[in-house]
Amino acid sequence: MIGMIPGLLLVFFILNKKGASCSGYLPNSRVIAESLSKKPVYSADFSEAMAENNVDETFLKDSIMTEGNIDFDKSQAQKQPCPSYILYYPKKNPRFEITFEKCSAETTYQRFKKIR
Repeated sequence: MIGMIPGLLLVFFILNKKGASCSGYLPNSRVIAESLSKKPVYSADFSEAMAENNVDETFLKDSIMTEGNIDFDKSQAQKQPCPSYILYYPKKNPRFEITFEKCSAETTYQRFKKIR
């Protein structure tokens, strides 16, 4: 116990300095990373709602998707062949709700809804 605590602290500071993080292994991060790595396809309703809310594709990918939180209770993560997810942005006091399907070759963005 005496050697374990300083060892853990040393590993923590070394990994923290290198920018390592365990967050990429959590389900939320994995689904978002996989979705962003696939070809994006936008429904007509989704594109129209993005234009109405002055949201461009860069903001969608860099902010909304990467900083959003998936609600796994409302999502259909086991749906075949393409799981469907609901994402809220930002995590605290969400302003946007995004519905998308993650297929093997593409991510289809279906609904963009402003909350409030």
